[in-house]
Amino acid sequence: MENNKDQTTTEFKTENTENSIDRRKFISGITSAAVGLTILPSFVMGGKKYIAPSDKINVAYIGMGTQGLRELPDLLKLPDVQITAVCDPQKNASGYFDWSPNGLLDEMRRTIGKPNWETGGDNTIPGGRNNGKAIVDGYYSYTKQIENYNGCKSYADFRELFEKEKGIDAIKVMTPDHLHGVITMAALKRGIPVTMHKPLSNRLLEGRKVIDMAFKTDVVTHLIPWDSNGSMDQIMLWINSGTIGQLKEVHNWSRRPVWPHYSKIPTGKSKLPHGFDWDLWLGPEAERAYHPEYTNMVFRGWYDFGGGSMADMGHYSLWTVFEALQLEKPTIIEPNLSHVCDINNNVTAYTIENNFSFPYASSVRFKYPAKGNRNAVDLIWYDGGMKPPVPEEFYKNDKEFPDEGMMFVGDKGIIMTSEFRVNNPFILSGDIKLAEAVSAAAGAGRQGGVERFIEGVKNNKQIAGSFRQAWPITEAVNLYAVSLRARKILKYDADNMKITNDLEANKYLDREYRKGWNLEDI
Repeated sequence: MENNKDQTTTEFKTENTENSIDRRKFISGITSAAVGLTILPSFVMGGKKYIAPSDKINVAYIGMGTQGLRELPDLLKLPDVQITAVCDPQKNASGYFDWSPNGLLDEMRRTIGKPNWETGGDNTIPGGRNNGKAIVDGYYSYTKQIENYNGCKSYADFRELFEKEKGIDAIKVMTPDHLHGVITMAALKRGIPVTMHKPLSNRLLEGRKVIDMAFKTDVVTHLIPWDSNGSMDQIMLWINSGTIGQLKEVHNWSRRPVWPHYSKIPTGKSKLPHGFDWDLWLGPEAERAYHPEYTNMVFRGWYDFGGGSMADMGHYSLWTVFEALQLEKPTIIEPNLSHVCDINNNVTAYTIENNFSFPYASSVRFKYPAKGNRNAVDLIWYDGGMKPPVPEEFYKNDKEFPDEGMMFVGDKGIIMTSEFRVNNPFILSGDIKLAEAVSAAAGAGRQGGVERFIEGVKNNKQIAGSFRQAWPITEAVNLYAVSLRARKILKYDADNMKITNDLEANKYLDREYRKGWNLEDI
């Protein structure tokens, strides 16, 4: 399916967006210049404890887990932004995990200027909407010298937030993957711009509907990993000049996962943390008993809640590759994956039938048809320690093959990168004279993504890294999950978004929404 603004797969009702667009025009100076209005400073309008909303982009921040808090200071520090609301189903800082015991806590203490600040809850890792509100209010108190600032609202349910906070100019979404699509769709239908972490959705058809709505509403959108993608300029210069002959394969391998995966569904009762609305956290997914092995850092390992390693990291490395090579509409998706065995009560070994969690390690090959002057290309993703075959140059030079990397294989040579993404590429093999190198300054000076997003909101203009660009990578990461879940080679009809050789696998392209959570009603 083409990403055409006039072609959408599903019709949705949208709310009147004139008020929000007019407000953004006012903020950007268009309205004020036209009618001679003056934006009064905050101390004139409301006294020392008041920050005027009229001269700020009001942002609601949805998802106050550890990664949400980690990215919070970048938005707080923007002078054009006012965070007016936070939202998370979990109220208190209980049961969170992180990459270090004190790193995030120390960062939040520095952000609000309180070296002895405590999280509450279990007083370990920060998280939850109470901490989110405390950090937002604390930052404005600290930096604006406003004593006991208390202007940030707090919500458990994003639907209540949208209902009550009519002055929102934009949202940032930092929730688990299974909530991305429903929250974003609710915002787009209300004309609210969205910046969000990957993926757009952990279901292919839901991701397609989100992109269609982004085209239909013309709302400014931004998918955060675009900003970490490197430039393909040098690699494309070598490929187009025939330096490695005809490109045949692209390999990308990651050490992910770096979070626990579980080979069995959790059993037994676990105590729900105080103030945690489990029903809201489940959102569109099927009801089940609460268990900490579903939530926080480990959600990515479950097909219901996450997108696995490729959805986590492939957005950072491959999005720019998809665009440069115009990789779209794969025809074959070929999975290879690890499995887990156990011994049952009869002292008999067996293989666990697992279609609920991602494997510990996998590789998935996507076969992309020829397009224009490019021949057919295979793209292969690896995770969990799996890697492509080692080129013999590494043997000859007694060098270790990297744990993470990217490799472009042609019929006459190989391009390697110096890290997981496309940064610092070099020619590994081939006797053809090298093409002229791209200037090191090419593509330099890219403005940070969150700044570009805010500028786009102010001026109501689309920006690089919008949802509109994201269909090929969204399609790939969701087909990766479907192939692993089906555990077989899949033949894919991209135009109709259907698996043709395994009709049962098509159910994994979408989800069964709980009542009140489907995209049409949200």
